[in-house]
Amino acid sequence: MAKPDPAVEELALECADGTIAREIVQWQKHLGAERRLSPKTLEAYARDIRQFLTFLAEHRGRQVTLKGFAAIEASDVRAFMAMRRADDIAGRSLMRALAGLRSFGRFLEREGKGKVGALSAIRAPKVGKSLPKPIQMAAAKRLADADERAGEERDPWILARDAAVMALLYGSGLRISEALGLKRRDVPKPGEGDVLVVTGKGNKTRMVPVLQNVLQLIEDYAAICPWSLSPAGPMFVGARGGQLSPRIIQLAMERLRGALGLPDSATPHALRHSFATHLLSRGGDLRAIQELLGHASLSTTQIYTGIDSERLLEVYRSAHPRR
Repeated sequence: MAKPDPAVEELALECADGTIAREIVQWQKHLGAERRLSPKTLEAYARDIRQFLTFLAEHRGRQVTLKGFAAIEASDVRAFMAMRRADDIAGRSLMRALAGLRSFGRFLEREGKGKVGALSAIRAPKVGKSLPKPIQMAAAKRLADADERAGEERDPWILARDAAVMALLYGSGLRISEALGLKRRDVPKPGEGDVLVVTGKGNKTRMVPVLQNVLQLIEDYAAICPWSLSPAGPMFVGARGGQLSPRIIQLAMERLRGALGLPDSATPHALRHSFATHLLSRGGDLRAIQELLGHASLSTTQIYTGIDSERLLEVYRSAHPRR
């Protein structure tokens, strides 16, 4: 379970009384234990609450009390959102900030600490549909070839590791956090299995297929890795043997972009998008792709793979028994 951000209580005490600080800590515990939100989401929500409390204290010219927080007006929230928008904060971040404030408000109401009615009166900001561009099939395959970086002054095992991670992201459509979260025991040896059990958002697990050639790349990396890969330890390790940071793979992708002449949109996450797009373009079922990606709703898969409403209607017309 993710721990509440210790900075929440410290900063809240500067601009709000101790009752709010304690409620924020309890709210974070609730989100981590019962809602099972990811550590990154908890961190973002905590940051949004700190920013709002700081703004509210400055806006009103006095410390925020729990009673005062419950009595905030819609104009207070709109002023906060306007301030954040003036700082060039994207619509998606504003939407997340409002979601965090509403979540805290609902928590206070359930705990009998007041009803924050103003938050329900605020419309969520509009968010444009910006889709990552898929990488071409040929280029996506080359990203998993360690020889593409043969000229770099790096240990062969590191190049093999990065190639194996890239192949896994594209071959199984994993998020980078899911790939790097795999334990050694989670990955079968070539010929001994063809599925992985990964842990995605909200600590939800799902089974995904894995190609034998991808398993071979992972085994090739493990064979020359200088560090002992224990069954309970991470499958992919850093230069010092610890947990591999996603930033390392992002940097590897940046170097490959230059070597292969790919645009800036070619990121590790774009490999997951390419996985879904290429499956769909070859007749893959949208529902099956949804399951493979671990999306809770089909609408998310539609946005993620760039499918428009016409394509959905086409699937509906061709598959419905009363068409």
